[in-house]
Amino acid sequence: MEKINFQPLSFQFKDVIQSSVYDTECRNCDLNFMNLMSWRFLYDTQVAVHDGWLLFRFKASGHNAYLAPVGRGDWHAILSALLHDAEAQGEPFLMLGVCENALTYLEAAMPGYFYATADRAYTDYIYAREALASLAGKKLQPKRNHANRFSARYPNYVYEPLTPAVFDECLQLEAQWSAQKSENSTRLSYAEERRSMQFVLQHWDALGGLGGVLRVDGRMVAFTFGAPINYDTFDVCVEKADIDYDGAYAVINRDFVRHIPERYVYINREEDLGIEGLRRAKLSYQPALLLHKYTVMTKHPFAGHYEEARA
Repeated sequence: MEKINFQPLSFQFKDVIQSSVYDTECRNCDLNFMNLMSWRFLYDTQVAVHDGWLLFRFKASGHNAYLAPVGRGDWHAILSALLHDAEAQGEPFLMLGVCENALTYLEAAMPGYFYATADRAYTDYIYAREALASLAGKKLQPKRNHANRFSARYPNYVYEPLTPAVFDECLQLEAQWSAQKSENSTRLSYAEERRSMQFVLQHWDALGGLGGVLRVDGRMVAFTFGAPINYDTFDVCVEKADIDYDGAYAVINRDFVRHIPERYVYINREEDLGIEGLRRAKLSYQPALLLHKYTVMTKHPFAGHYEEARA
């Protein structure tokens, strides 16, 4: 079996990754090129194109792991290739961030071969663009009230596109934001998040970032940015606001969505990482879809299971 030629993720793979994902129905934030690049320092991400499939291998808690293959073709063959790759690395097979549609393909290709467990902390929150842009309806009335109070208190507030000219201000606001917070996630630290954000700002044009800023009397009180995942879904990667300005989060969320290209009818606001307050906040915006993601392993690791894959 031909070896998969994994290579360190770099900008040279931007076009093949974005073109492979763009026309799919995959709305998983893990496949946003901005995320892949800005977090590669933490995951040692590698990429390969093998028999027409887009593949990713990375480190998770020190162990090799894979994302679900992206593409069309023989699922049995590509899964066999990944199983052989894991075997060559001397590690049990582990696939993370697997969406439910991919689980269907895995089971059809190798019935009864894998088991999958969901991690609620990594569920993506996906919203209808129109709902976030309008905040209409009874369920979103509390958010609409927050935005209205902000507008009433700061009638001269200004929304602006995020540009390199204000990146230093963004970093200052993020530093202020993190100083007001306690470390409440064992999965990602604020220092790691800051490093990811700095990478994005340093490579803004290459990553195709879109963002927005709120100002009150010239002072930046909120900013946000993200990038597309596929043809109809935009991923909001970062959103920070000065908590002294009540309603700033509601307004930057709403106004940014109003300004992204209209073809993006879904907004992915990523995971809650198991943080209780963040989960409540994300649920309060009434997601249209909770995109559950699964950890997949073989049922009998290191028990001769590769023979079945070779069949």
